[in-house]
Amino acid sequence: MPQTETPGTEVTQRTRLRWWTELPLILLVYGCYSAGRLLARGDVSSAVDHGLAILRLEQALHLNAEHPLNRLFTREPWLGIPADFWYASLHYLVTPAILVWLFRARAEHYRAARTWLMASTFIGLIGFTLLPTCPPRLLSAGHGFVDTMAHYSSYGWWGGEASAPRGMGGMTNQYAAMPSLHVGWALWCGVVLWRFGGTRLTKVLAVVYPLLTTLVVMGTANHYFLDAVAGVAVMGVGLLLAPRLMGGTDLLRARLGSRAPRLATPAGSPVVSGGCQTSAGERIPRQRESQPASAAEPDASPSDAGEGAPAAAR
Repeated sequence: MPQTETPGTEVTQRTRLRWWTELPLILLVYGCYSAGRLLARGDVSSAVDHGLAILRLEQALHLNAEHPLNRLFTREPWLGIPADFWYASLHYLVTPAILVWLFRARAEHYRAARTWLMASTFIGLIGFTLLPTCPPRLLSAGHGFVDTMAHYSSYGWWGGEASAPRGMGGMTNQYAAMPSLHVGWALWCGVVLWRFGGTRLTKVLAVVYPLLTTLVVMGTANHYFLDAVAGVAVMGVGLLLAPRLMGGTDLLRARLGSRAPRLATPAGSPVVSGGCQTSAGERIPRQRESQPASAAEPDASPSDAGEGAPAAAR
């Protein structure tokens, strides 16, 4: 698909992305994601009310996928334990791995995909702040959910209170259920693999990974089905915003570049070396005086001027 240039930026050369500038940017976004989840704790009673409201809405819509999945994962350890490892680990491993692969193997598509991921993540942080939501696992036992992370905590590296490492459960915001960025990031990974993977295996993984992640977040009672739907919606909004964000960044870079001071070249001095020229065999250039082309050397013999040269006047 042909790309149109923003007026005024036609002559601006797009800066090639470097890993030493991309890595701090990715770490900054991840730091904002972690800090946003930590700081946007919200009121516990409000978070519980929001969770119950989502549960009632799902019951009114006859959506009840969480309960049978949660009972299955609780009853069958061979499903529940891998699901807990999936939830606690892959979210932080697969997404960076695909980012690195995209940067190295499909560099021409990296910037757009990275911008899409970042925009969606920040939208998700807004959702955590404005709508703190209690996940199903933290509702009272009367609602029929079992926290599989706590149920199988002896098998994993996480503690019984959260998916964080043991002893660090108090450092996480457990009421950041809406939207589900586990599902959102998995969808991003699936789209990237489908579009740029190029093999049948990558296309299979592109479909399987988001679907299994959706089942895992519900079966482990960490998210409602509508949390997953909201995660997909957030990624859709981020996808629509990404071209505008890139266009605005390019325009800002072009304007800043046009304001940068430039060294003026003196008029009538086309030789930037100031007359310094280096001949074959010389290591240090020497300053030479330019002479008219028609002037002959003082010690030049008549034969040097050529056979057709006119004779000297007597």
